[in-house]
Amino acid sequence: MSKTSVCIVGSGNWGSAIAKIVGVNAKRLPQYEDKVTMYCFEEMIEGKKLTEIINTTHENVKYLPGHKLPENIVAIPDVVEAAKDADILIFVIPHQFIKGLGAQMSGKIKSSAIGLSLIKGFDVAEGGGIQLISHLITKHLSIPCAVLMGANLANEVADEKFCETTIGVKDKKMAPILRDLFQTPNFRVVVSDDVDAVEICGALKNIVACGAGFVDGLGLGDNTKAAVIRLGLMEMIKFVDVFYPGSKLATFFESCGIADLITTCYGGRNRKCSEAFVTSGKSIADLEKEMLNGQKLQGPITAEEVNHMLKGKSMEEKFPLFTAIHKICIGQIKPDQLIDCIRSHPEHMDCSDGFSKL
Repeated sequence: MSKTSVCIVGSGNWGSAIAKIVGVNAKRLPQYEDKVTMYCFEEMIEGKKLTEIINTTHENVKYLPGHKLPENIVAIPDVVEAAKDADILIFVIPHQFIKGLGAQMSGKIKSSAIGLSLIKGFDVAEGGGIQLISHLITKHLSIPCAVLMGANLANEVADEKFCETTIGVKDKKMAPILRDLFQTPNFRVVVSDDVDAVEICGALKNIVACGAGFVDGLGLGDNTKAAVIRLGLMEMIKFVDVFYPGSKLATFFESCGIADLITTCYGGRNRKCSEAFVTSGKSIADLEKEMLNGQKLQGPITAEEVNHMLKGKSMEEKFPLFTAIHKICIGQIKPDQLIDCIRSHPEHMDCSDGFSKL
């Protein structure tokens, strides 16, 4: 039988961290081709091409310095060249680049390939609303697309600290293939067929993490941050229930749900930059340049996309935390007004039957 070939589309912090796992497993397991290609946007680092640095030193010195990548990871600056022979395409790029890369790759990859999105965010659909990134990949490349989401901070994954993740995939035949590609003693995989909910959790938690960062910047303490996390989880569940009915409540208690939410609200880049947004008074764009090597935060972008959808349905008041975080990100309200949103949240309103209104 022919072996399964893998390409990683993206080479940032998270893409490079996941390449450590995928490279080792592809080399170790006989069902995969040893060579794993990795599409890398070409940049010049101290006069040298980043792809050449990665392929000679086996280190992504810009986005994951201090970590050696497996030698079977081969960085390629042309996405078509990297992806053309792959049976599994792992997408780990900022979601705003999907359309452009999809246009380049369309008709130039295997028709039998499957995608796997590790991208946490939404895309604004034509005519309003949002579109899931896995659906966008399928639309542009005409291939099925699974998702991987979880409490997986890239640097901790690269350090091989124990964590869990969730793979959402409908095809039962592909489930063990994808699981084996990622499973390690320190990176444990749970497979779910609730694909849309798995992906939505990975996007929405970044909005809540911005709220947690604002709380930290304001010095409001862990009790207040816990309230933001709880209310954020409630709005995440409600969002899925309203816009993607039929999902399973249990999905929110997998790694892609509550675990990812907690981790991101205490250790993620959205929290960190949102805290600095309050304490420094600098813009989100300036903080991205200073703190993220120019990479984009997903929280503010996702908050804008969700607000676009909520506004179109006249539902902003139904999701007051999401709405307030978006307004803070765009400068429409001050960060300290977040506490007013928390105090007046409908979850805190008394109900005659003793149950929450949310």
